[in-house]
Amino acid sequence: MNNQEQQVKKAFEEKFGAAPRLFFSPGRINLIGEHVDYNDGFVMPAAIDKGVVFAVAPNNTSKLRVHSIDMKEDLEVELSDIKKKEGWPNYILGVVDQFQKRGLPLQGFDVVFGGNLPSGAGLSSSAAVECGLATALNTIFDLKLNRVAIAQLSQKAEHTFPGVNCGIMDQFANMMGEKDHVLLLDCTSLEYKALPLQIPGYVIMLINSKVSHSLASGEYNIRRRQCEEGLTILKQHYPQAKSFRDITPEQVKQVKEHLDADVYRRCLYVTEEITRTQAAASLLQQNKIQEFGQLMFATHEGLSKLYDVSCPELDFLVEQAHQHPGIIGSRLMGGGFGGCTINITKADEAESIAAAISDVYTSRFKHAPEVYIMQTGDGTYEMLSQL
Repeated sequence: MNNQEQQVKKAFEEKFGAAPRLFFSPGRINLIGEHVDYNDGFVMPAAIDKGVVFAVAPNNTSKLRVHSIDMKEDLEVELSDIKKKEGWPNYILGVVDQFQKRGLPLQGFDVVFGGNLPSGAGLSSSAAVECGLATALNTIFDLKLNRVAIAQLSQKAEHTFPGVNCGIMDQFANMMGEKDHVLLLDCTSLEYKALPLQIPGYVIMLINSKVSHSLASGEYNIRRRQCEEGLTILKQHYPQAKSFRDITPEQVKQVKEHLDADVYRRCLYVTEEITRTQAAASLLQQNKIQEFGQLMFATHEGLSKLYDVSCPELDFLVEQAHQHPGIIGSRLMGGGFGGCTINITKADEAESIAAAISDVYTSRFKHAPEVYIMQTGDGTYEMLSQL
């Protein structure tokens, strides 16, 4: 049992005096396919080996009682009185609300949870909390939801209580991830392929800008509205199109004068990224990792110049990556406005590259970044070996 599991289990036993069941819910990375999961695109996420551990047990009351180790805060609510609150409790309450809305019977329960996902790094700690809790409740109350249904329930929970109109990628990767694989996910049909991630001689390195970002600040939802507005106009010009997937970048350019300038740039980025992600999947399957990396750089350019979700710190990190022959691909990852870049880096140079980039970044921005080497992992699971 690792330290994280021991800490969560011990905290539960001390707080609630019962023996819990333990669940692990991972964070996720996304190699390519950014901001297109809510635009009927393709994405290429993977679950990772860092995440959130849950200790859960029924408590034979009508209440849910929750302790967050990381926030050092408690939540106690009657199951008959589930309402929005401020901050992290919404990720818990939103999940409970979704079970109730589906007529799935919950009884009182106790939860302690804590994780090792860096906050604000774009590793989708919110989906880890939602899917981890939903899986635990589904298991202890024998509610018989399958893994895709849990991902969809968790996505809906994020829409309704925290109020972030996210796509399905984070929750899907959390539930369906497989170690040593990335998922090529069709965000319209939810069909997916688990593609082996074979990059011998390379590692996936994240560099955290330590610039905090908040999707709930509204920019994410603004982008989503702009895309919806643009798609409505594009469909008037291309009636056969059902979604962005049916529209090419060239077709967007042909109706530029009919689109607001910002809306035009959003639509151009989305159509380019959908095309790019499909090309990237083909390159990965052919083990053409250098060419794959070039598409990551192109994605960053689009996110920065067309989708406007970068920031000076992220742009600087990607520029530095461009200058290092040991990095073959780099881009911002996640919602943007801060968080991490994801980099495919030569394994034997990763340490020296991380040190060099950290030095110039710290000199420029007066605070140090954090660097993590990522390993892929499995989707949310019960830690049966710990029982």
